[in-house]
Amino acid sequence: MRRLATLFLARKNFHALAGAVLDDYWRLVIAMQACLPALQQGAASLRGWREILIYPGEFKVRRSHHDDHTGVVTVGDEARIGEAWEHGPLVLSLADVQLDLEQPWDGYNVVVHEMAHKLDMLDGPPDGVPPLVDIPRRRWIEQFQLAYDRLASAPPHSHDSPIDHYATESASEYFAVVSELHYSQPALLREAEPAVADLLQAFYGRSPAAGRESLGFCGSR
Repeated sequence: MRRLATLFLARKNFHALAGAVLDDYWRLVIAMQACLPALQQGAASLRGWREILIYPGEFKVRRSHHDDHTGVVTVGDEARIGEAWEHGPLVLSLADVQLDLEQPWDGYNVVVHEMAHKLDMLDGPPDGVPPLVDIPRRRWIEQFQLAYDRLASAPPHSHDSPIDHYATESASEYFAVVSELHYSQPALLREAEPAVADLLQAFYGRSPAAGRESLGFCGSR
């Protein structure tokens, strides 16, 4: 972790935007959390991008949506707490990084979420399938698709699964959301989707949260 975090800090450029106050402490906190998903993958998994943009809180991005049925294109602003661009920057809300530090076992981690996207994009556009070593690609795709379909078929506000329904936005978002759970609520993830939990443990390694949930560390957000 120290070696990877040192490389991360040496190779990445941090930019504080919109009045965000960014010091060495927060750079280190972000670097260490970003390196968690890379521990088993190694330094090569941090390649392909250099910039980290830090906003003080939520930031707005302009998005266009094309309706396939009507052909109408609508443009609007969306509030975000994190983004990862292919070959581009990692964008984070510092307020949410701080919240994740205060509530580490609540099922959410914006840095892990966006780093999962970065890993996913190492072999092309995000599709929920990062580069795999010693994990059969067909098994990954089959098990993640089955789990995704189960979540997508549930009502949006159902409490039957600990997996945030936002994960049904795409296969890539599903991978990022369950990656957050692997690092913060692995027992709940294993109860809901044991095959996905096994695959993520094979990909990332053992979760640092393993065993803590039973001690009352779980929270809600």
